[in-house]
Amino acid sequence: MRVTLSDVARAVGVSAKTVSNVVNETGWVSDPVRQKVLEAIERLGYRPNIAARQLRNGITGMVAFGIPNLREPYFAELSSEIVDQAKKSGVTVLVSQTGGSRKDEADFIAGVGFPSVDGLILSPLALEKEDLESRAVKTPLVLVGEHGASISTKTSRHVGIDNVAAAREATQFLLQRGHSRIAAVGVQKEGSTETSRLRYRGYLEALESAGIAFDHDLLGVVSDFNRAEGSRAIEGIIANGSQFDAVFCFNDTMAFGALYSLALHGYRVPEDVEVMGFDDIDEGRYSIPPFSTVNARTDLTANIALEMLTKKTAGDGQHIDVPFEIIER
Repeated sequence: MRVTLSDVARAVGVSAKTVSNVVNETGWVSDPVRQKVLEAIERLGYRPNIAARQLRNGITGMVAFGIPNLREPYFAELSSEIVDQAKKSGVTVLVSQTGGSRKDEADFIAGVGFPSVDGLILSPLALEKEDLESRAVKTPLVLVGEHGASISTKTSRHVGIDNVAAAREATQFLLQRGHSRIAAVGVQKEGSTETSRLRYRGYLEALESAGIAFDHDLLGVVSDFNRAEGSRAIEGIIANGSQFDAVFCFNDTMAFGALYSLALHGYRVPEDVEVMGFDDIDEGRYSIPPFSTVNARTDLTANIALEMLTKKTAGDGQHIDVPFEIIER
């Protein structure tokens, strides 16, 4: 049987209002009485009725986070960061996997399939600006990820790094270390290409600034940002006979695949080929051989996105720029 507030009040010999004041930290209660109430709460195992409290306050204490794929380490780590930071504020996070489907992403921003929440955070891959503009629900929405930046509207804000600048600096890092034949792994020609497009642009800008001619044979085209595609892309570059002394992978997961294929073909890293990744996922910090990367600051992204929702400042269409950092290994 559920222990009620009245049960606690009877056990202590005070009114239910007094117990309510202690539980909700309202009104005035003397320290001795407060201590007796807290001891009774612990002894009896009383738990506040969260649903009733939320009904009174008009808030749910929950936000929803939609991501394409939990198997991808970057999204898993971002989800963990959001859950951990939300917990510190007493907020529960409902995580939903959209698969990068436009329908599932549209259902997410409409609140389909989960209870009422105080806010939504979404990393979209297929959603269109018109889906946001026609959204009927008023739940605050924050977008993260590169595609989110391209479709953000006046009723949604975007949080994220400047991918062009980050990719440019990553490529410049390799150039400054004496490399001039830098392969780029992560070019996409179909599907959700926004992340690829921005990081490819930064790569090209760095080459142009250094006066290095672009070589199409050094491009590794992929269908997805995973290990298998990173490996396949390197296999293709090696097969076409191109000489290269560095590889810039558009995420750390593809960097693992690139390392695998480089090792199979006898390339020493970093002696023969230096590898640069992107995202600074935990697994990459323990890679042998090590590779440098771009830290996209998932901690700051999570903090800012949650703050915008909890402070209800997510509705003016503003982009919030998150700083990035080149991690040398």
